[in-house]
Amino acid sequence: MRLEFHPEAQHELNEAAERYEGEVTGLGERLGAEVERATTLLLRHPEIGAPLDEDLRSWVLYRFPFTLIYSVSTEAVRVVAVAHQSRRPEYWRSRVGDETTS
Repeated sequence: MRLEFHPEAQHELNEAAERYEGEVTGLGERLGAEVERATTLLLRHPEIGAPLDEDLRSWVLYRFPFTLIYSVSTEAVRVVAVAHQSRRPEYWRSRVGDETTS
């Protein structure tokens, strides 16, 4: 099984990491490490996240206010959003079904 990020999810992660790094040296790197830890866990146990609907699941990061929104298929875990928990709920819904990944 492989990991895929929707391009907008990758942009969200990069933007958040840059913002955190600008605030405190090393904090952006810690966000990246937390996402890597979470995605490694999701690759090993893809059904561990809370179901959102029949196609999507969510995983709340432990140390940062972000939730990974993802789907699972036989070949991949696809991260649709790296959603800040204070952002408008389900703003990422338009991405669902968009097969463009990076």
